Amino acid sequence: MIKQILGRLPRKPGKTGDSRDAAGPNGNEPSNSYSVARSVEQGNKRSGNGDYVVPAGPTPNPMMNGTVVYHSNEPLPAFKDVPASEKQNLFVKKVNLCCAVYDFADPTKNLKEKETKRQTLMELVDYVTSANGKLSEVVMSEITKMVSINLFRSSSPTPRENKAIEGVDLEEEEPLMDPAWSHLQIVYEVLLRFVASQETDAKLAKRYIDHSFILRLLDLFDSEDPRERDYLKTILHRIYGKFMVHRPFIRKAINNIFYRFIFETEKHNGIAELLEILGSIINGFALPLKEEHKLFLVRALIPLHKPKCVSMYHQQLSYCITQFVEKDCKLADTVIRGLLKYWPVTNSSKEVMFLGELEEVLEATQSAEFQRCMVPLFRQIARSMNSSHFQVAERALFLWNNDHIENLIKQNYKVILPIIFPALERNARGHWNQAVRSLTLNVRKIFSDHDSAFFGECTQRFNDDELKQEESNSKREALWKRLEEAAVPKSDNNNPVGTPNGKCNQAAG
Repeated sequence: MIKQILGRLPRKPGKTGDSRDAAGPNGNEPSNSYSVARSVEQGNKRSGNGDYVVPAGPTPNPMMNGTVVYHSNEPLPAFKDVPASEKQNLFVKKVNLCCAVYDFADPTKNLKEKETKRQTLMELVDYVTSANGKLSEVVMSEITKMVSINLFRSSSPTPRENKAIEGVDLEEEEPLMDPAWSHLQIVYEVLLRFVASQETDAKLAKRYIDHSFILRLLDLFDSEDPRERDYLKTILHRIYGKFMVHRPFIRKAINNIFYRFIFETEKHNGIAELLEILGSIINGFALPLKEEHKLFLVRALIPLHKPKCVSMYHQQLSYCITQFVEKDCKLADTVIRGLLKYWPVTNSSKEVMFLGELEEVLEATQSAEFQRCMVPLFRQIARSMNSSHFQVAERALFLWNNDHIENLIKQNYKVILPIIFPALERNARGHWNQAVRSLTLNVRKIFSDHDSAFFGECTQRFNDDELKQEESNSKREALWKRLEEAAVPKSDNNNPVGTPNGKCNQAAG
């Protein structure tokens, strides 16, 4: 009786039953003899480069976390070996095979699997490049899923943060190269070919290349690896060109990165690449410029001159600024006053960069805008001409080598010459660098030849001011001398030795 009751109880499923359930409803393996496994397992430890480690041992539940990955016991057939009707299914299987992410911190692990994945990724690149028909929505979904699993990884903390605290110059440090780049590069190539392909329908693909995908792609611009940032730059530019619906969002997202960099962290590795993309975008702005674009110039681009590390992206920033002025010459006054606002005081190399950018802006500036800002502008140029750092003084004097700038100055010389004349005279009389003195004499000659009478008036005015300054200095020194002499007898009479402030005499009385 007991045996009969026990026999009716449900049996605990064994290994055979498990494998039958995983294989399919009929208990048979799929016809392509590929088992299904999960590439991202909850609770897996990450490797040193932030990649997920593929677990060893028995195959876990294939549907956990909703990620399905095909692991092959044998290589998948090549695309040329299957009929055209099966190529899309084979492509999906190959894409899923590439969702497995390996630990590249240890070069001895999973060598066979890594090589299989690398070869499969290369096949995917060729397939997407040579696609003859429109890519289906399933293919788009699988590609973006595979790209997300491989690229959107968490980066481990780098020793650069500690070096920044210790005061090490990070600009001279060697960039950190991602050990997984041999695979990441091909994944980026797949994404690039997918976005650039004429067979990719933007109306369908925008469901997968969405705002979330773009934000995570922008996060990768902070990568230490310059090779990765270069790919990201090209891909984001292609996305901006293909998906017009995403353009305002991309610009806004880049703005937010700049704001965080300028006003919070001052640490980001991809500012130069983002500015390079924006330079091309600004070049395509339609005229008249929208108010949104002008606000971007004022609120983001001009304040980017503030951070100490501006030298790392100044070339790209200067190009963007100049593009705005060339698009709308009325912005020259805004740009020049913005440069003056962030003009460096003690950083000579940064000041040389500012002077170079100023020349490019002035070259695109018209007379009306020049007149609005010339007074504060040439006060700063005069200070730079008098700099004890010879490169700063030279760069300021080189402005007169530009024909357009020289013409602007000559048109307004009666305002400009009185401002800079004291700086010219002090350089000519006593600057320690011979090259600076020679350049100063050349500039003096330009003004003298243009209007010798007015130049003479400025000379006389300067000499008179020098005499007044000398008289003022003499009076001040004489006054201080009288105060010192008046203080000595007062101290001797009222404060005898040993009785400060006369307190002892008052107490005795």
